[in-house]
Amino acid sequence: MYKKVLLAYDGSVEGRRALREGAKLAQLCRSEVFLLAVVEVSSIMTPEAGLTIPIELQTEDYKAILNEGAERLKALGFTPTVRLEVGDAGQKIAEVAEEIGAHLVVVGHRPQGALARWFGSIGSYLVKRLRCSVLVAQTEISDAEFERLKPAETVASG
Repeated sequence: MYKKVLLAYDGSVEGRRALREGAKLAQLCRSEVFLLAVVEVSSIMTPEAGLTIPIELQTEDYKAILNEGAERLKALGFTPTVRLEVGDAGQKIAEVAEEIGAHLVVVGHRPQGALARWFGSIGSYLVKRLRCSVLVAQTEISDAEFERLKPAETVASG
C-alpha cells in the first residue's frame, strides 16, 4: 500500500509523534522510509528581537536532529534515506515527496494561533498540492509501545 513513506521531522514533540506514527505504519506496510528535515529561512530570522541566527548554526542543529531521528528508525530495523533541505517547509516537503514518488507523507500537528490558521498549515498545503496520501500525526504512542516495534532479537543456533 505505502511502499515509500516520507517522514517530515524537526525534533519537536509533534515531530517525534509523527516519526513514531509514521514508523509504525511503515513497519506494517514494509515501506522504504525517507526522513526529511527542513531548515526554514523564516525561522532563522527573528526581526522582532533584532536577531538573526546564522544558517550554519541552524543547519548543524538540524543535522543533529536528523541523526537522532535516523538512529530511532535504525533501531526499528529501517535503513532510512536522510535529507536536509533549506527553504519553506511545505514547499520542500512537497518537492521531495514528488521527487521520490512518496505514497505517504507524515507530518506532525502543531497547535497554531489565529494568524497561522489564517495562512494555513503545512498539512493543508500538502493535501492541496500532493497526489499521495498525507497523514497529520496526532496519535500519542508511548515509549513502551514504540519499543515493541523493534524487531525481535534472533538467537543464533549453533
